[in-house]
Amino acid sequence: MKIHLQKIAENRAMNDRDSLETRALALNAAAAALYAVLTVALAPISYGPMQVRVSEAMTLLAFVNPRFLPGLVIGCLAANAASPLGPIDMVAGTGATFLGLWPMRFVKSTWTASLFPVVSNGLIIAGELVYLSDIPMSGFWVTALYIGAGEFLAVAVCGSILVHFLKSQPALNKWLHF
Repeated sequence: MKIHLQKIAENRAMNDRDSLETRALALNAAAAALYAVLTVALAPISYGPMQVRVSEAMTLLAFVNPRFLPGLVIGCLAANAASPLGPIDMVAGTGATFLGLWPMRFVKSTWTASLFPVVSNGLIIAGELVYLSDIPMSGFWVTALYIGAGEFLAVAVCGSILVHFLKSQPALNKWLHF
């Protein structure tokens, strides 16, 4: 009887673990799809030297729960497949997003976390645009400021509002922590 109850407990624990992994996979797939769809649907303001990539507001989900990082990076990769800059943007742009998300896990403030994507995207995307387009090297810092300002609006402003809203809604908040 004792062995039977132990097996039932082990099976239940395994099912709970599998359920959490399935939930993580589903939520990351949803985050990736939403990021990509928002970016492509708003393409005129999502790409180029003056952009506000609205989907970047979602990047603060990786601050709330680092397990969102893969879905956000994959969503960015998918969105950058539609970029006018082509495959280079899939590498550089996705790398910039990853570099903005990774350090979020080490800070405690939403405000501080929101600055990582602002800086990484501002610098890397400006470098990419200067390299691939007719923007002169002397225009790097102006381009970085434009990209950074768009990121600031998307992440620090809109993303902070999004995170605050999600955390304040008990029904939604439970989906953030898987």
